[in-house]
Amino acid sequence: MGAAATAMVGLVAAPAVAAPTDTTTVTFQVLVGTLDITTPVSANLGTGAPGGTITGPLGVVTVTDSRASADASWVASVTSTVFQTGGGTPPETILPSEVDYWSGPATATTGNGTFTPGQSTAAAAAPLDSVTPLTAFTHSGGTGDNTASWNPTLIVNVPLDSIAGIYSGTVTHSVA
Repeated sequence: MGAAATAMVGLVAAPAVAAPTDTTTVTFQVLVGTLDITTPVSANLGTGAPGGTITGPLGVVTVTDSRASADASWVASVTSTVFQTGGGTPPETILPSEVDYWSGPATATTGNGTFTPGQSTAAAAAPLDSVTPLTAFTHSGGTGDNTASWNPTLIVNVPLDSIAGIYSGTVTHSVA
């Protein structure tokens, strides 16, 4: 062994001296909350004859408010396209105004504040529109996160001149 190697063998590192206090930097991320609405992918309301009505549930609609806001108010609204079959001629068309919407009461809620259906009873059912949104449900006041679910009913007032066919249209819910 050379002199340098011999000198290194004699060196031993001193143990670290513990400090009476020490710090740790901690990080985390707070995500922005959202206001979301979920609806059924599709609904089949059944069958009916010209001049009659076809009534059926749309399926559960849910608003989820995770904004943790000091004012957790929101309004859910609903519109509809024209319902058509075949080529969409007048006898193959049912207008949104011929389809009534009834939100009914909440099926479930969480959080505080006031949850109010747009149409609390079947007698309050109101026609849909393709341009002017109809209020489906509201939440006013309260703080923090909340949710509301309801199962609206659609009432199709089938025109006397409607032809036989499977009619299709889109009902759109939104929340703000």
